[in-house]
Amino acid sequence: MTEKPLSIVVLISGSGSNLQAIIDALYKQPVNAQIKAVISNKAEALGLERARKAGIDCAVIDHTEFADRLSFDQAMMLEIDRHEPELVILAGFMRILSNEFVDHYYGRMINIHPSLLPDFKGLNTHQRALDAGRTKHGVSVHFVSNELDGGPVIAQAEVAINTNDDAESLRLKVQQQEHIIYPKVTQWFAERRLKLDNQSVYFDHEKLLKPLLLNPRPSSK
Repeated sequence: MTEKPLSIVVLISGSGSNLQAIIDALYKQPVNAQIKAVISNKAEALGLERARKAGIDCAVIDHTEFADRLSFDQAMMLEIDRHEPELVILAGFMRILSNEFVDHYYGRMINIHPSLLPDFKGLNTHQRALDAGRTKHGVSVHFVSNELDGGPVIAQAEVAINTNDDAESLRLKVQQQEHIIYPKVTQWFAERRLKLDNQSVYFDHEKLLKPLLLNPRPSSK
């Protein structure tokens, strides 16, 4: 008997390039997972069109129509839970989540962040890495916790920072790695190889002492 596909809901606010990378990976590889819905807080998000082209159900819940963050999050939870997801993926969802929301999906919600966490939490990570004089930068995929960009890190990928890099060139190098690492972590979750237990990440039943490093020859140009 074939195991039921892992049910996924993806939350977006913008272009959805990481969503597209995950959609493409699910089509190309024999991953037992299905994106049941893509939900955005912005009707104009390009990622919604990407989802529609892939035949995925879409919904828009406009955060500006709610009196506060909690009421918005409660409406989001109602819509998400209609699809009974085993995994919720934040793919450029630009809203700070309430504790109630995070607790509801704890252990089954992941996020991608453009830095080598715990360095450079928050925004403007590429310029901050340059200003700090770093020689490497990268991307992290982590379980979501109530600390902003502070949940247990699952995997990372590194890129070299060169003397001629600026924030935009660095963003493009990091984004290239994002499109590799996020589908890979999604695949691991679908294969039941990943688990969060007592704030620790387990991969193939072994506790991770540090994030898995995926470094598929990042460009140094």
